[in-house]
Amino acid sequence: MAGALCLAFSGILVVLAAVSPSTAATFRAAFAIPPLIALAWWEQRRQGPRTRRQRLLAFAAGIFFAADLTFFHHAIVAVGAGLATVIANLQVLVVGVVAWLVLGERPSNRLLAAVPIALIGVVLISGVVGSGAYGSDPALGVVLGLAAAVCYAGYLLVLRRGQDGRHVAGPIMDATIATAIFAALGGVIVGDLQPIPGWPAVGWLALLAMSAQVTGGLLIAVALPRLPAVTTSLLLLSQPVASVLLAMLIVREAPSVEQLAGVALVIAGVALGTVPFGRMAGGRRRSATM
Repeated sequence: MAGALCLAFSGILVVLAAVSPSTAATFRAAFAIPPLIALAWWEQRRQGPRTRRQRLLAFAAGIFFAADLTFFHHAIVAVGAGLATVIANLQVLVVGVVAWLVLGERPSNRLLAAVPIALIGVVLISGVVGSGAYGSDPALGVVLGLAAAVCYAGYLLVLRRGQDGRHVAGPIMDATIATAIFAALGGVIVGDLQPIPGWPAVGWLALLAMSAQVTGGLLIAVALPRLPAVTTSLLLLSQPVASVLLAMLIVREAPSVEQLAGVALVIAGVALGTVPFGRMAGGRRRSATM
């Protein structure tokens, strides 16, 4: 839960920093590198070194993450921090679809049912239904958010290929170094990379790096293998919900009724596609007989 809440604040901190999308992505990663190097060094002394293949895969995953952050930050500009976070969280469904199309893993019936529900929610968030939709360009924000979700799914799939179950900080460090490099390159190409921003932007970006990139990422990485799948899925669903509520309270975002209905449908779709409800019921029945 702590890790999910750290991530829930990421979009809001980007808004508070008030810098360009590429600048936010670059410095979020760059400020996280020193503490991650220290943690990775300590981890290597305890667990031993990783193979070259593992390090290359983690670095490659960081390229996907750089694209994810850049698209996500552009989506924040177009549709707001809360709604952009909800759209980006569709990555959990994207992973299932990619595993089906690329890896040949047959999707579950729940995943197939979840996709259209979530997509209806995406349409509502885009503002094409109803009036008074929040955001300077909510339709563009939805497109950018979906691009972020696809890139984040790529990050997870590639990073997972290089994990050995013993190292946590090391892979995140390698991915974060790649993220800083390629987010900066992307900013140079697009032309929106700013020099080191002044105060208080630096403070917000440093807080973003320490909360979302370091603390949130490590907490979730450590928690995942120690929790039942159903618990993990439900806890991670708190992130987009918290993001919408926090954005409404802290930066005064005001989604329309239709957009909030879309948020509910997206979260319902993600829950249907990821939470093993049958396992929950079975667990309750077993508990009742003990």
